[in-house]
Amino acid sequence: MKDTLILGIESSCDETAASVVANGRKILSNVIASQADFHEQYGGVVPELASRMHVEAIYPTIRKALSDCNLTIDDIDAIAVTYGPGLVGALLVGVQAAKGLSFVSGKPLIGVNHLKGHIAANYLCFPELEPPFLCLMVSGGNTMIVEVRDYCDMKVLGRTLDDAAGEAIDKIARVIGLGYPGGPKMDKAGQGGDVTRYSFSKTHMKDSLDFSFSGIKTSALNLINECKMKGQDIDIKDFTASYQHHIASILCDNTMKAVNMTGIKTLCLAGGVAANSFLRAQFESAADKNDIVLRYPKLGLCTDNAAMIASCGYYEYINGARADLDLNAAPSLVFE
Repeated sequence: MKDTLILGIESSCDETAASVVANGRKILSNVIASQADFHEQYGGVVPELASRMHVEAIYPTIRKALSDCNLTIDDIDAIAVTYGPGLVGALLVGVQAAKGLSFVSGKPLIGVNHLKGHIAANYLCFPELEPPFLCLMVSGGNTMIVEVRDYCDMKVLGRTLDDAAGEAIDKIARVIGLGYPGGPKMDKAGQGGDVTRYSFSKTHMKDSLDFSFSGIKTSALNLINECKMKGQDIDIKDFTASYQHHIASILCDNTMKAVNMTGIKTLCLAGGVAANSFLRAQFESAADKNDIVLRYPKLGLCTDNAAMIASCGYYEYINGARADLDLNAAPSLVFE
């Protein structure tokens, strides 16, 4: 039986990526042109510069993804592209490239929600994984608990009401001088630190699975300012360990509530913050205690990539989804 081959294209932020995936599960190629080192000098992603760099990288990245698996566009069954959420200029580059390829090749076009792509990254690492399962989708811009009922049928059970968990980490990383990208640098800085040395406020939503991280971020900022006024030094290792541990505990507590509420005992993590070692450690401990099957992608598939877009696109494709050539970028796309 012939494999169904999907070309995935991702350009929602600062990674220009293209990938070919077979049957939603097998990565044949996965190419990423990262801008992270360039934007580090600015302390974060500069949207206009990111868009320009995507323009330069998009077609060479696509060509390499095809050539790495000795395929041409004629061998592809469909083209899947991230159309939101993300930076509007960055998204437009990928969407326009995908539409152009679809027009000249006649291949179907599939628009993919970036957040659903992150969830699909788990399919690439665990061939046995099938819905239903719960997924904690946690990144710099989004934090939500999703009930994955089927490949294309999902329901958000809880989401952040203000800051995302990754945003709360990135903000404090900048304040204490770790710079960009904040998540990986915070994780590294906290290794071996005492997670109990510093305390931060937590916001718990009674009778709700929603999150709030503005309080813990403000608590951390107040602690930093208080130490400065008193002339006291903060132990960066213990501080970053404590801060990440507290955020992970909030995420874990709510997710375990969702497990108990739904009775679903298979749990996945997704998104860039799913690479955080403090988060993984807490979820591994909770999974062991509660007889939960825990899955999370390998590190390279937690952050933005096109293989996850191709995987998600495959399930949309076989479910009959098609996008017209008037597909546009949707920077504020919500999780439907």
